Amino acid sequence: MAEIDHYDYELPKELIAQQPLARRVDARLLVVDRRNQTLEHCYVRDLPDLLSPQDALVLNNTRVIPARLVGYRTQTGGRWSGLFLSADANGMWQVLGQTRGKLQVGETVTVHDCDGQNELTLRMLAKLDGGAWAAKPESDEPAFKLLESIGRVPLPPYIRDGEMTEQDRETYQTVYATQPGAVAAPTAGLHFTEAILNKIQERGIRKCQVTLHVGIGTFRPIAVQELDKHQMHFEWGSIDAATVDELKAIRTSGGRIVAVGTTSVRVLETASRAGTLEAWQGETDLFIRPPYEFRSVDALMTNFHLPKSTLLVLVRTFGGDELIRRAYDEAIREQYRFYSYGDAMLIL
Repeated sequence: MAEIDHYDYELPKELIAQQPLARRVDARLLVVDRRNQTLEHCYVRDLPDLLSPQDALVLNNTRVIPARLVGYRTQTGGRWSGLFLSADANGMWQVLGQTRGKLQVGETVTVHDCDGQNELTLRMLAKLDGGAWAAKPESDEPAFKLLESIGRVPLPPYIRDGEMTEQDRETYQTVYATQPGAVAAPTAGLHFTEAILNKIQERGIRKCQVTLHVGIGTFRPIAVQELDKHQMHFEWGSIDAATVDELKAIRTSGGRIVAVGTTSVRVLETASRAGTLEAWQGETDLFIRPPYEFRSVDALMTNFHLPKSTLLVLVRTFGGDELIRRAYDEAIREQYRFYSYGDAMLIL
């Protein structure tokens, strides 16, 4: 039975990337060949030549929303910080929040932007499962519009303690992001530029898009010892019939489905639960762990992930446990940059 301690490793703190590279494609790319059990050091800019013209890249087009909220308790002035999770059709928000003391039902918090120019009052209406609150903004504007005004980029805590700069509004977003809804970036996609995507297309490699709105659960480490006792978080995703048909045709012609990021993997494998890839839309709580058999992913491009995380478990399940452990050891030895703004690996 798989246990979470098997997925721990030591990472020197200085290898956690705090800033993106000036040029996205200059990130290093550790190429992991499963058939030959070899590792090769390349760069993301080499990707068009590492793939075959018959292949298809599957990109997650989710767009990160400025979901981090900073403000104060209106009545006491005490500091409050939070994270927007979702909003329903009635304008009710779900938020996580932190403050000293205990928030009371009916209490309000005042949220403001980085410059203190824009403010929004949120009334806390009910406590929900998982520590979240149901909150109602004192505004009739749509949630995403309000967040663009007062929200901040929801950087993970290992990047500058979550404190954004204006540059992060652009760099913590893929260049093909079109569907707002994520509270974390699909980080493997951060390496792509319009120029390399054009070069990939010129090579004959197809680009297909799916959507998975990355949730806060992606950052949470597994807290139980036995993997099969972990309760996986839900994330909303979709893949349409035209994309399914295109991917099936690519496989039939001998090409590979290359998932960009673990989020793309979750969509493809959720949509294949019946045995073959089908159009799908909805919520998934798929937890990929040994001895999972992949149905619709032939290769994976992914960043380096946190110890004891569901993402690391997925990658080691896909790439082979010993080979990916060796790849991580090699990346640390060669001082690769880790996590969201870090380097990547390509598992073939």
